[in-house]
Amino acid sequence: MYLIFDTETTGLPKSWNAPITDTDNWPRCIQIAWQLHDELGNLIEHNDFLIQPDGFNIPYDAERIHGISTDLAAEQGISLAESLDLFNEALGKTKFIVGQNVGFDINIMGCEFHRLGVENNLTTLPLLDTCTEKTALMCQIPGGRYGKFKLPTLTELHKHLFGVDFSEAHNATADVEATTRCFLELIRLREFTKEQLDVDADYFKNFSEKNPKPIQVIGLKHINLKRESDKIRKRFEAKKEAVETVNSTQNLSALKDVRFAHLHNHTQFSVLQSTMQIGNIVKTAAKDNMSAIALTDTGNMMAAFHFVSAVLNHNKAAEAKNEELEANGENPTETILKPIVGCEFNICENHTDKTKKDNGYQVVLLAKNKKGYHNLAKMSSVAFVDGFYYVPRIDRDIVEKYKEDIIVLTGNLYGEVPSKILNIGEKQAEEALLWWKSVFQDDFYIELMRHGQEDEKIVNETLLKFSKEHNIKTVATNNTFYLEKQDANAHDILLCVKDGEKQATPKGRGRGYRYGLPNDEYFFKSSDEMKQLFVDLPEAISNIQEVVDKIEPYTLARDVLLPAFDIPTEFQDAADKIDGGKRGENNYLRHLTYEGAKKRYGEITEPIGERLDFELEVIEKTGYPGYFLIVEDFIREARNMGVSVGPGRGSAAGSVVAYCLWITNLDPIKYDLLFERFLNPERVSMPDIDIDFDDEGRGKVMDYVIDKYGANQVAQIITYGTMAAKSSIRDTARVLDLPLFEADRIAKLIPGMKLKKLFSLDEKGLKEKLRSEEIELVNELKRLSEGNDLSAETINKARVLEGSVRNTGIHACGVIITPSDITNYVPVTVAKDSDMYVTQFDNSVVENAGLLKMDFLGLKTLTLIKHTVKIVKAKHGIELDPESFPLDDEKTYELFQRGETVGIFQYESPGMQKHMRALKPTVFADLIAMNALYRPGPMEYIPSFINRKHGTEDIEYDLPAMEEYLAETYGITVYQEQVMLLSQKLADFTKGEADVLRKAMGKKQASVLAKMKPKFIDQASKNGHDAEKLEKIWKDWEAFASYAFNKSHSTCYAWIAYQTAYLKAHYPAEYMASVLSNNMNDIKSVSFFMEECKRSGITVLGPDINESYSKFSVNNEGNIRFGLAAIKGVGSLAVKSIIDERKKNGKFDSIFDVAKRVDLRIANKKAFDGLILSGGFDSFKDTHRAQYFALDEKGQTFIEKALRFGNKYQEGENSSQVSLFGEASDIQLPEPIIPECETWGTMETLGKEKEVVGIYISAHPLDDFKNELTFCNANLSHFKGDISKYVGMNLSFAGIVTDVQHRVSKAGKGWATFIIEDYNNSNEFRIFGEEYLKFRHFLVPNSFLFVKTVIKAGWMNKNTGIVGEPRMQFTDFKLLHDIMDEMCKKITIQIPLQEVTENRIKDLKHLLVTNAGKQQVYFTIYDEKEKIELNLPSRASKIKISNELLSTLEKEQVAFKLN
Repeated sequence: MYLIFDTETTGLPKSWNAPITDTDNWPRCIQIAWQLHDELGNLIEHNDFLIQPDGFNIPYDAERIHGISTDLAAEQGISLAESLDLFNEALGKTKFIVGQNVGFDINIMGCEFHRLGVENNLTTLPLLDTCTEKTALMCQIPGGRYGKFKLPTLTELHKHLFGVDFSEAHNATADVEATTRCFLELIRLREFTKEQLDVDADYFKNFSEKNPKPIQVIGLKHINLKRESDKIRKRFEAKKEAVETVNSTQNLSALKDVRFAHLHNHTQFSVLQSTMQIGNIVKTAAKDNMSAIALTDTGNMMAAFHFVSAVLNHNKAAEAKNEELEANGENPTETILKPIVGCEFNICENHTDKTKKDNGYQVVLLAKNKKGYHNLAKMSSVAFVDGFYYVPRIDRDIVEKYKEDIIVLTGNLYGEVPSKILNIGEKQAEEALLWWKSVFQDDFYIELMRHGQEDEKIVNETLLKFSKEHNIKTVATNNTFYLEKQDANAHDILLCVKDGEKQATPKGRGRGYRYGLPNDEYFFKSSDEMKQLFVDLPEAISNIQEVVDKIEPYTLARDVLLPAFDIPTEFQDAADKIDGGKRGENNYLRHLTYEGAKKRYGEITEPIGERLDFELEVIEKTGYPGYFLIVEDFIREARNMGVSVGPGRGSAAGSVVAYCLWITNLDPIKYDLLFERFLNPERVSMPDIDIDFDDEGRGKVMDYVIDKYGANQVAQIITYGTMAAKSSIRDTARVLDLPLFEADRIAKLIPGMKLKKLFSLDEKGLKEKLRSEEIELVNELKRLSEGNDLSAETINKARVLEGSVRNTGIHACGVIITPSDITNYVPVTVAKDSDMYVTQFDNSVVENAGLLKMDFLGLKTLTLIKHTVKIVKAKHGIELDPESFPLDDEKTYELFQRGETVGIFQYESPGMQKHMRALKPTVFADLIAMNALYRPGPMEYIPSFINRKHGTEDIEYDLPAMEEYLAETYGITVYQEQVMLLSQKLADFTKGEADVLRKAMGKKQASVLAKMKPKFIDQASKNGHDAEKLEKIWKDWEAFASYAFNKSHSTCYAWIAYQTAYLKAHYPAEYMASVLSNNMNDIKSVSFFMEECKRSGITVLGPDINESYSKFSVNNEGNIRFGLAAIKGVGSLAVKSIIDERKKNGKFDSIFDVAKRVDLRIANKKAFDGLILSGGFDSFKDTHRAQYFALDEKGQTFIEKALRFGNKYQEGENSSQVSLFGEASDIQLPEPIIPECETWGTMETLGKEKEVVGIYISAHPLDDFKNELTFCNANLSHFKGDISKYVGMNLSFAGIVTDVQHRVSKAGKGWATFIIEDYNNSNEFRIFGEEYLKFRHFLVPNSFLFVKTVIKAGWMNKNTGIVGEPRMQFTDFKLLHDIMDEMCKKITIQIPLQEVTENRIKDLKHLLVTNAGKQQVYFTIYDEKEKIELNLPSRASKIKISNELLSTLEKEQVAFKLN
């Protein structure tokens, strides 16, 4: 007997693995149906009925699926006890239980039996399931887990077996009938085994005879349960007493003066879930005269500070405007808003349980006051730090812990109460509601939403019932995700970007569907729209003001709080404990400063003492002694740990206190650096000391800070990655399925400007901001946006999405240190790539939020200096101290004068090299000035600066008194400090006023300058200076001060640059080895710096197992050796093992010696392959690279045999075999025979070298063609960017073909892609049509080609008039080997007059005779002094120009030119 059964339930279980005794977990059965068949498939009995709900209701989401309403089941169902008796009776007759995914139904009925304590055999009967891996294999529907086929649904199985659809009715009767048909058909097809069915061998034969054709349906009549439920619903509605119609007009009138406020808003900080920007919602709320506005981002509080600041700034401006209006006798018009900080938290069962996915319920919590805000911050921090699993989560325990001063709203349909109404049942929803009410009392509100959805309507009915029953007030909200209704589509695109979906994918749940909001009602509705929406529930609108009135406005801005610094007892002051003063810290700082000053200056003269006292006084007055002590402490510790610390950066270098504490390393007095540029005595602001550490040691310093202050007091700073103009276009295009080339074309029309700004500017505005060619592109962009096609939609939707927060990251160098647990001050999160906390507030606001921010910068140049010093010590035994390099070193200045500054910090760009050659610096002040001048704006002053230095332009001072401070920069105002010093000297400005002037000029603060100008003119005139000249000075300052640079910063970085230049000048090989090591991970940079080495005459040798270290090093001959760590596949442990063994037991003398001595458990075959191919074993003269890979008759390579030999040897050594007589046995293993084979060709050798290192080391294949390359007018870099600038030009280039792919188009025509590589770049080209047929024979890997092309304008679309991308036409291909013969027509030999000697003429004649050919020879004789040259063609001699001839000329140092 087979009992096939199915159930319909109130929903799904929370946990599929829970036991059937867990009655809270398993949903209730509301319908059961079964059929009992005999072994040959005959129907014995069938039954089906609804079950009356007792103490529960049927949730709406369940009713939506099966159509059974609570009222239908109550009216037409039988009791659970009766249904279990009937089902138990059927169970007693069967041998097997059968079903589709029957385990679920067994658990449902098993739990029901358990609830009533009815004994049964349900769980002991054997099961037969129609949903198994076997039926999955039969149906073969892709999409299962781990690449398997997916388990078929009942519909899919039915379709496969019978070829017709069965529309799952989610009616147990219909499902049982379909399941029975499928099951019996599977028996007929012998898909079950006789063991599974427990039958004898002839059972299947008998079954087939009884059922020769496919099984047919029995034909039972199925009731449409949904229709039946609707009938009852209508009947009940008709019976309801007529309720008095709501008087809409009357209610609207009553609500007229009630102010509305949106309490549920998501901004763009709900990452990729909202398009609303804070400024826009504040503006819109104020415009609509709302009383307040709430911020309730999903799961985070990242926007809290920005939001509160935006509202308070709006209020400030509004109050000022209102005061102005009132003063003029007018009524105030501006709205004052109240900011409400909140968060939509995900509240799960247990936030620390990460064994199962539980995203929890979305509940809105609002802060009543500052304390409430801090509680929200605590909860948000816990959600990320402890609760993050798919989403940030908290649980009820956390809510109870931080419940104080919090208001709770029930949330949207995913809130706990609404979700339970929809999915679990009213009883459970009510229990949840009562828990929230018990915890929050009158601060708990029921949130009603009306987005025009049926499910919301059902939820709202129940919520209103709860509201009346439990006396909980309701508030009307709209779940806002976008500002205006028309932005709904742009928001939908944003959701697709988040999930990586196409917009064309239908919305829904499950495979093949995507998430999306159900309609376009989730916008920031106006007060009137919300009042109209809730006209029947006026109290839901008026209650909002009650919530708003509970909110106390507060600001999140505060003064920076410094962590307490432990100071020695003798400096402490008892009064500090009483009034919280900083006397002790000031005492200790003064002590440290004066102790340091004695070491720095020896004798503390009166000017030095005055400067120290002035600075210490300002520090005391501003209240920041602790800041200096904290910085001094970790910098001292950094130096103790061997971490290199920069000389300072920014304005901090102007502090003598910092210099005496060794925070900075340049004497501010010596360089006229100003303290007030750093800390203004008249305007208290936080000092900001940015510190450079070597990038390898930065982590150690951060670890020290964490250890000292505690991991819960140190954090990194979050960054928000926003959608820029081009990325918003590309993201939108991807979602809308706009072809990639179209998206690229649109993106290329955008200059470096925001779309919002581009579309707001008129023609005049565009002309001011953009170049003419950019204006053309922008006009094209605007024209495209006005169309009706997909391109227009892409542009217009991208304009809405631009600026949306796309992701978060970590600030590169910012570190926060707090006095106690950081979550007491700001909410924190965590990041994947850091163990530290990360603030949810970004760098622009952390200091305003009261956090001490330090910038720990990793500077590669400090690592470079440190490495060079190490190499010099190891090679020469000289201990260099970069801090004491003499500032008058001739060799260093000569290096700058030659412009040989590649690899020199801040001075390596081609433009700077050119200026260095022109300037020919001779003093350190020149380097400081050039560092300040070489930036946009002041660059125009560089020629004048150079001319004045060399005396070709007069040095002029507007006033003689200015010479004191302008002499070092030849009368040109270069630094902000010069403006400050001159304003003090000329006009008696105070130090504080001078700094205010500097800042106002730099930031073009017109109002401040307007106040300061008269004061400057008046006071300077009183000092006897000419008023007209003072006017000119002021005008010059205004023009230039915005460009003037911070001298403190310029001096520090010029000093680092000087140190690098000193090392390069005195220890070029050691320095360049460090430069190469520093750039090891960027193979392009390695290649570039190797070229610089070649230019400087430094040889860079390939890796060598006997000389190389992990990084680049210098050998005894002064050549640079390639670092072993740069070889792919070798690995750091293998490198360490090799170097350690070499240091311990000397150099290796053969491959067998290496195999015997290096630990082969660490250095594997891949490591050996890398070493061989890169040339690491080339020093073993008995083997060459090809031999290691030669195969023997067994197919084994020589290197494999050598490694096997090494392994056996090491095993023998490790086992320490001892003979019978106690002597160590000396078993001799024979070394494998080295095979004989041909060496690899140059290209093969270099190609394999490049494989493992990324570049050619021992040579470059193009080196043989350097003369041929002179006939090129372009290289591959020309084709990397925008080639439109070359339209109409003929470009010829050369290189090696590294890859070719011949293809055939759909039309059957051949074409190809090929990659060409030159010294610095590689590029893929495509060739089609006739060009392909003409030149395809040249496209052979490893061939050296010379290619001629012409760049033509793109094709024009006749319909749109749009011109496509420029195209490249190939006009000729040649082999580089043939270029000299085919293209070189003549050689011009250039000889200076003084070298025209008899011997030189004889040598040249001999050379020409021995290289006779058909190409012409010309001579140019020139006199350098007289600037005369004579051109002479040789009529008698013609030669064959070859590379051999040209290299001979080079050896003889004869200059020549090829044409």
